Amino acid sequence: MIDVIGYARRGMRALVAPIDFPLLLITLAIMAVGLATVHSATFDGNQRMGNQAINMGVALVIMWLVARLQPQKLMSLAVPLYLLGLVLLIAVFLFGIKVNGAKRWLNIGITRIQPSEIMKIAMPLMLAWYFHKYEATLRARHFIVAAILLVVPFLLIAKQPDLGTALLVGGAGFYVIFFAGLPWKIIIGLGAAGAAAAPFLWTMLHDYQRKRILTLIDPTTDPLGSGYHIIQSTIAIGSGGPFGKGYLNGTQTHLEFIPEKHTDFIFAVYSEEWGLAGNLLLVFLYTLLIGRGLMIASAAPTLFTRLLAGAVTLGFFTYAFINMGMVSGILPVVGVPLPFMSYGGTALVTLFLGIGLLMSIHSHRMLVKK
Repeated sequence: MIDVIGYARRGMRALVAPIDFPLLLITLAIMAVGLATVHSATFDGNQRMGNQAINMGVALVIMWLVARLQPQKLMSLAVPLYLLGLVLLIAVFLFGIKVNGAKRWLNIGITRIQPSEIMKIAMPLMLAWYFHKYEATLRARHFIVAAILLVVPFLLIAKQPDLGTALLVGGAGFYVIFFAGLPWKIIIGLGAAGAAAAPFLWTMLHDYQRKRILTLIDPTTDPLGSGYHIIQSTIAIGSGGPFGKGYLNGTQTHLEFIPEKHTDFIFAVYSEEWGLAGNLLLVFLYTLLIGRGLMIASAAPTLFTRLLAGAVTLGFFTYAFINMGMVSGILPVVGVPLPFMSYGGTALVTLFLGIGLLMSIHSHRMLVKK
């Protein structure tokens, strides 16, 4: 007689084997908060909440597929994926579609793609592979080569211009180089050199980028123009008080004062409705997410997996820090979504690719050859 129950149990175990449930539960908790906030931000009867739920379902499937890949397979994908992303970025520079003054998209016939999103994953993969390859013979020249591998895509993305994505890609690459053993004296030297070069870098910025920085210093200089986003978002955050105005009761939100309220400025919507208490809860959830990721990184058996897990985890921190900072008025507005909360399919898929990578590293940690 066929043991149907036994087959079902083995099938279920195989299905959930690559899943790290603490990491998944933390992510799902943030997603649930995000879905509820998207519903509040778009409470005018449109379909964005339903669309976001579909985006989340697709992203979860992709996460599961990536989690099943062994780290050796991830290593084999590092160079091809990086080269593909680099070629596509060059193609965007030469033949890209310009939308709202930015050339970020590439038409491939059946659809348009944004190659810079590929680099968010390809960059840490490539650099982790590179340092793993030369682990036994690491010298200063290897850090120089790694810096070149990082700077070229960074400049191509910044040129589009897309400073937000460039910062995310640059941050992911820097974390790998830092964890690989970049000396502090070099970091301090680079920081000093960057400060000295600030006047020159200022001249290289686009007009709208310089205006964003000046608006950050004093948004009231252009309250109906470039300062409008920061002014309205800070009003919403401040008006939330200790415990917020209550779900669906945000006046800044529902009177349409907050711009991009379901995407980049969703944190302002959340803060107005849930106040300081809600913000502390959200920061706690992100801290749990980052803490779990760093635990996975510390238990990873190879240099490749440790560097990749550490970079992916701190990438989540970069997303959250930049978004909360720009919405709160302490950083310039650069168009970075709040991870697992902001509406949008592309960024959500990229974020869940990162979660899948962490799960792959954790579930296969006993199978990796040292």
